[in-house]
Amino acid sequence: MTAKSIIVLGAGVIGTTTAYKLAMDGHDVTVIDAEDGAAMMTSYANAGLVAPGHAFAWASPAAPKMMIRSQWRGDQAIRLRLRPSWRQWKWMLQFLRECTTARAHHNTAIKADLCRFSQLHLHRITHETGISYDGESGGLIYFYRNRDGYRAAAKKADLLRANGTTVEELSPRQMVGRDPGLFKVEPLIAGALFAPGDESGDAHLFTTALAEVARGKGVTFAFNTRIRRLVCDGDSITRVETDKGDFTADAYVLCLGVNSPDIVKPLGIDLPIYPVRGYSVTLPITDKAAAPRMGGIDEDNLLAYCPMGDRLRITATAEIGGYDRRFKPKDFKVMLEKARPLFAHCADFSQPRYWVGLRPMTPNGIPVVSQSPVDNLWLNVGHGHMGWTMASGCAAITADIIAGRTPNHDIGGLAYGHN
Repeated sequence: MTAKSIIVLGAGVIGTTTAYKLAMDGHDVTVIDAEDGAAMMTSYANAGLVAPGHAFAWASPAAPKMMIRSQWRGDQAIRLRLRPSWRQWKWMLQFLRECTTARAHHNTAIKADLCRFSQLHLHRITHETGISYDGESGGLIYFYRNRDGYRAAAKKADLLRANGTTVEELSPRQMVGRDPGLFKVEPLIAGALFAPGDESGDAHLFTTALAEVARGKGVTFAFNTRIRRLVCDGDSITRVETDKGDFTADAYVLCLGVNSPDIVKPLGIDLPIYPVRGYSVTLPITDKAAAPRMGGIDEDNLLAYCPMGDRLRITATAEIGGYDRRFKPKDFKVMLEKARPLFAHCADFSQPRYWVGLRPMTPNGIPVVSQSPVDNLWLNVGHGHMGWTMASGCAAITADIIAGRTPNHDIGGLAYGHN
């Protein structure tokens, strides 16, 4: 392999892990990002769950019903906010085509395999670097209030078990035995699924720490630098035009999340990515002994929770409604009402820190990790709600492809055009 100069476009968890892996291969790497630091957008305050045990495709037979109900109900896990946007409508049609049982099973299998592979590379990075990010291993808990929903989920988990993911069934009492911090939940639920291999951590802390390690290995970060366009000559990119001048390299890797389609559309590359808005609240933990020991999800409300040191992160909602990240405190009212009975005994709900992020979703939930039709442009985009889980493995795949190595993972389902 010949070392190259490589520009990574984007410094979220995807771009930064990619830059690190490329630097470990000996490349001269520059990362360009419009924000003033790493992981300031979608990676900033996400759920924090590293969850191969929850790698189910969002596009399923149940999804269209939730989207329809969301037109008059505000409590649906997946909400559709229709816009006068051809891009949204085109993406929606592609999403609906994926909502069959057969497609959901197929897509879940690909996601689960990629998530497990990526978790191994996350462990490799943390072992190599020793970085700290409020990580918690030992599993995640997914609990169900409705008995029929629990039975259906236990059966559905066979999809993940068939692909090598361990998923255990727990009674309410057994759940509290695994995590005493969920004692308030015990009388409310029918049962829980426990994925002992899952884990959690703060993606923002991880990414900022890894960026410092990458700097030590020679990676240059050009923050506060807005990308205007990619300039091609024939079948290759010759430069990146930014508001701080031009950047040139031998190769380029696209990791710009929801902004990726606009950057490469002039090059004839059509990425099926649309933003799915997610909400999070971070609360101070007031009683660590009584707080959850591990993260998990209240499945009937699709309310994720994750202890992060002295903080409790709560996330909810998948809203298909465009690129607007503005919010008002009242937007978090429903999720806080659902979370308060579960965690008011251990977290201070009077000091919420609100955040909204845009998940870069493909219709089938599978990212695009491959070379593009442009000779020296590689794609690492479209990770949706699993970006934190998938980041390290997708970075390793990207580094392998650029180096001409055969990745130690089946990448057929990740190729451009496959989505």
